[in-house]
Amino acid sequence: MHSDSVSSISTRQRQDLLTAACEARQHAYAPYSSYAVGAAILAKNGAIYTGVNVENASYGLSICAERSAVFKMVSDGVREILAVAVCTENGGSPCGACRQVLAEFSADIPVFLLDIHGNVRETTLYTLLPDHFGPEHLP
Repeated sequence: MHSDSVSSISTRQRQDLLTAACEARQHAYAPYSSYAVGAAILAKNGAIYTGVNVENASYGLSICAERSAVFKMVSDGVREILAVAVCTENGGSPCGACRQVLAEFSADIPVFLLDIHGNVRETTLYTLLPDHFGPEHLP
């Protein structure tokens, strides 16, 4: 699962992933920051799992969209991510905690960062999280 090669996905999978992330964003619960985030994960089983940020009045109890999607995927029994898309107002990228959680279930996958105007920036997880730490580093 944790190789150093970037997985390839089809043009159709990429478009479905981008669309799912932006559609999910509409369901974000962000009354404090007003920064709605939608994430979509393409899993090895071909399914797309979405998540949104869910804020809380006790700020530390909030959850990011990326982790929300990962936890949904894992709760369905799936353990491998092929690609992820994140949709925000301005194309922001995943926080450090989300990058680490994504690395737990993937190799150097494509990461698509979208803004509300349809602009897409493509990067990779290991570019966002260089010298990552994963299960392969544990005895």
